[in-house]
Amino acid sequence: MSSITRFLLDRSSETRLEGPAPGWNELEQAFRCAARAPDHALLRPWRYLVVEGEKRAALGELFAQACGPDASDKEREKARNAPFRAPMVIVGIASPSVHPKVPEVEQVLSAGSGLMLLSLALNDAGYGTMWRTGAVAYSEAVKTGLGLAETESIVGFLYTGSVAMEKPAVPRPEPGEFVAWWPGDE
Repeated sequence: MSSITRFLLDRSSETRLEGPAPGWNELEQAFRCAARAPDHALLRPWRYLVVEGEKRAALGELFAQACGPDASDKEREKARNAPFRAPMVIVGIASPSVHPKVPEVEQVLSAGSGLMLLSLALNDAGYGTMWRTGAVAYSEAVKTGLGLAETESIVGFLYTGSVAMEKPAVPRPEPGEFVAWWPGDE
C-alpha cells in the first residue's frame, strides 16, 4: 500500500481544534493543491475566504442571523459561537460561470473537490479539519454578508486548526456495501 493510500485511509474529520492555525506559507501551499481540482475548460469556478481571529465574531453574527425569527436565544448563541470551534474557518465558494460545454453542476463539483484537496493538504501539513455546511451554508443572509454574488454558493466551511484531542476511529462501510457492477451480476 502506498503512503498516499494509507494517508487517505487514515483521514478523519476532527471536531476538537485549537490554535495554532496554519500560517500563510502552509495555506499558500494548500491553496495551490486546491487549484489542482478537476476543472473542465479551466474555468476556475471556485474561490475561498479565510476567517480567523476576532473576525470569527462577525461570521458568528451572520450565522445567528441565519437562525431566523423563530429561533430561541440559545439557538442564536450556539450559532454565534460556532466559528470559534477552530482558530480558522475557510469558506469554500462555488463561483460558476455560464459555459456552453460545462454545466453549472460540474463547476460546483469542481469547487467541492478543491475544498477537499485543501483539507487533505492541511491534514498533510499537520492540521486537523472539519468540513461543515448546515443551514448557514444556504442562508441568503450569510451569503450576502460574505459578499457572494447571486450566482455563487457556499460548498462548505472548513474549520481548521491544530488537533486538540484525537478521537476514536469512525467505522467505515465496506466497499461491497456501496459498490455494484453494472449491468448486474454475471
